Amino acid sequence: MKYALLSVTDKSGIGAFAKGLKEAGYTLLSTGGTLRAIEEAGVEVVAIDDYTHFPEMLDGRVKTLHPMVHGGILYKRDEQSHVDTVKKHGIESIDLVCVNLYAFEETYHAKKSDEELIENIDIGGPSMIRSAAKNHKDVYVVTDPKDYDRMLDHLQSPEDDLAFRRELAMKAFSLTAYYDSMISRYFRELTGKMSEYTTIGMRKDSDLRYGENPHQKAEVYSDPMVESYFTHMEQFQGKELSYNNYNDFNSAVGLAGEFDPERDGIICVGLKHATPCGVALGETALDAYKKMFEADSLSIFGGIVALNTTVDKACAEEMVKIFLEVVAAKDFTEEALEVFKQKKNLRVIRVDFDAAPLKREMRMVSGKILLQDTDIGAKEDYKIVTETEPTDAQKRDLLFGMKVVKYVRSNAVVLIKDGKTMGIGGGETSRIWALENIFNHNPDRDFTGSVMASDAFFPFDDCVKAAAEHGVASIIQPGGSIRDEDSIKACNERTISMVFTGVRHFKH
Repeated sequence: MKYALLSVTDKSGIGAFAKGLKEAGYTLLSTGGTLRAIEEAGVEVVAIDDYTHFPEMLDGRVKTLHPMVHGGILYKRDEQSHVDTVKKHGIESIDLVCVNLYAFEETYHAKKSDEELIENIDIGGPSMIRSAAKNHKDVYVVTDPKDYDRMLDHLQSPEDDLAFRRELAMKAFSLTAYYDSMISRYFRELTGKMSEYTTIGMRKDSDLRYGENPHQKAEVYSDPMVESYFTHMEQFQGKELSYNNYNDFNSAVGLAGEFDPERDGIICVGLKHATPCGVALGETALDAYKKMFEADSLSIFGGIVALNTTVDKACAEEMVKIFLEVVAAKDFTEEALEVFKQKKNLRVIRVDFDAAPLKREMRMVSGKILLQDTDIGAKEDYKIVTETEPTDAQKRDLLFGMKVVKYVRSNAVVLIKDGKTMGIGGGETSRIWALENIFNHNPDRDFTGSVMASDAFFPFDDCVKAAAEHGVASIIQPGGSIRDEDSIKACNERTISMVFTGVRHFKH
């Protein structure tokens, strides 16, 4: 007699699957709610406690943790001593296990109590899944309702059986690892401690058309324990986000999210190749967008735009005049959405700017994962180190610039005037080259009265001298170089104000 054990939290499709297994010659075993769902589908099924002759107990905590279950799953069918043992103890062969797990993830996101979360930590389910996956050579393990039809079709024509079994086992172990990673991280949140071991489970959203380049395969996964700008985003139109879109979107929205519309004003971020090309504050969405466009009307072509406010019809009409990949905003009016329909491939995305910035970020490098605190905000209690002090308007621009420069590849410098970037230079191995690129690419721009933000200290006074030649009036930088006095002296000689923050903002 062939037994199949079914015990699932997600009941979708379970009745039809049970019926198919019955028709394939399996005797069905089941528990609790799954048993009732199978019976309601009109399929004969045996309760697990009738099979084990031992009742469910401890409010359902103990149901399948029994030798009749795990012995029937784990014994090797081609090992005579195993066959003799199960026969001696009257244990039947369980040749298919269909299990998915308690809804820990859903309970977590519903912000239930710690007690409810603990009760949604599945014990018997992972044990059965791992037992079946370990013995996959003899036992099919099905954990995904999307595999029900595949499993039934396979039973009719079991070609490449071992390969199929291995695929099911891979999915099973991936599921239990993902599940346990959420539980582990939940306890890290409770304790505020990091362990010697860390796990980060990800759920696949989709395959991407390609990666950074067409010859590279790529996928996108979501972290179930993270609430971010991506979590509640709503895409109104356009193609699916590409690998590069995701990367650019993350930076553009992250920078826009640093500005509170009530406190700081409306911000518009233009970004290309993961680097801001124009950033501006404005009185309205249209005003901010126009200023951003003026900051760099060339680079924004084919880029991403992010605003921390609602995009209206007037702003949308201006945006569709050029080619953009993505427009992300706090919201859109219905009239604006109608305008965007002119550009059917343009991705239009509503973003939840109320989502808290991530406290930690990660990067994978050749088999290692680097974790660090996220570089959020900009230090406002800076120290004025020159004889000349910045004006109130310059102070606002200095803080604006320090927020922007964090998102520019190091070595990075940004020039700002009246809440608008005048030039952005980054990704150079020398800071003076980054600054010279700004001036070389904008030969006709008047930088008089602008301020300069640098992500790290000046090792020499060359940046100060170059900035002064183009009319820069104030500078913000971390300070900390052994030659800080050279830069301070150069500023004093040119009546330029300079402030030190004491905080470096490298971005590599």
